[in-house]
Amino acid sequence: MNIQVVRPGELGDSERARWRELQKADPSLDNPFLSVEFAVAMDRLRDYVRVAVLSDGNGIAGFFPYERHSFGIGKPLGGFLTTCHGLIAAPELKLDAKALLRTCKLSVFDFDHLVAGQPTFAPYEQDVRPAPVMDFTSGFEAWIDQVKANSPKNLKTVRYKERKLGREQGELRLAWASADPEVLRTLLAWKSDQYRRTGRVDRFAQPWIVELTEMMHAEKSSDFGGVLTMLYAGDVPVAGHFGLRTATTLVGWFPAYDTEFARYSPGIVHHLQMAEAAANDGLHMVDMGKGGKEYKDWLKSGVLYVAEGRISRPSATAAVHWIGRTPFNKARTIVMDRPSLYKAADRVLKGFGRVRTSVQQQESPNVVKEASGAG
Repeated sequence: MNIQVVRPGELGDSERARWRELQKADPSLDNPFLSVEFAVAMDRLRDYVRVAVLSDGNGIAGFFPYERHSFGIGKPLGGFLTTCHGLIAAPELKLDAKALLRTCKLSVFDFDHLVAGQPTFAPYEQDVRPAPVMDFTSGFEAWIDQVKANSPKNLKTVRYKERKLGREQGELRLAWASADPEVLRTLLAWKSDQYRRTGRVDRFAQPWIVELTEMMHAEKSSDFGGVLTMLYAGDVPVAGHFGLRTATTLVGWFPAYDTEFARYSPGIVHHLQMAEAAANDGLHMVDMGKGGKEYKDWLKSGVLYVAEGRISRPSATAAVHWIGRTPFNKARTIVMDRPSLYKAADRVLKGFGRVRTSVQQQESPNVVKEASGAG
């Protein structure tokens, strides 16, 4: 196997076409974060993005997109922003993973959302976790029947709040695949406010992530694109979502809502309406990603599997990296496995967010008011 490392932007038309061909041939690769368009966009914004092009006697056999950071630390393409990564190749392709790392000049490669079961990486999987999905292959009505079976009480409550929102705030309308950049800015402002309120790091405080999101919003090919949805009550936006899609799968990315309407649970109302719109648009699935919120358990009608693990070559860098990362990864796994711990951690982060916001308001009330009032 010949391996050549290049930047995704250097791939020619034939190489990009081969990437798409391999991706479409394997259902486990049907995820926009594995698409060549996402790799090329990341390459435009980040200097550390690379792709290993794998060739044999018959031509290109696969692609391995990744990030190469200082000291040879390897990370999945998109890192914390993405919910799926892996090797784009035929399902049976198996490489020597450590030899691959050596050619890519990597000392270590950590993964936490790898397509489970890929032969090259399977020996290094330390944990495999389910990622809940909304499956529409049997139609929207079959999916909603499953949601009702999962939790009839939850569905009844959300439908009640949906009617109440429409009755009290104006007729509900969902805009599917909105091309309006102002709508995207509104959604991102809500999301930034959510990050701050809940004690999380505001991803959109980094200009390159905002630029990436705007680039993805502009992508509209048949195989890849950004999908912006917004739920309106009358003419007022109340909840939305921005995600990426392939021809058949939409992946959840940035959901958010206006907290002024929180009593109506607009985020879940939006998810139900978004699901119907996605099914009507011919999508087969919405991938909600592993872990996190309870609503995923009762909206799901199937699961995919992603793996966590680590590959390293003997080096001082790999040893130091292991010491720094392993305790964190174990702690995260323990918290994610126990709903009571997850809720407790979530409460602590939200409390931290409230304290931080209060301090900021005292120090600079005008700045905070402008930042949190957007959208």
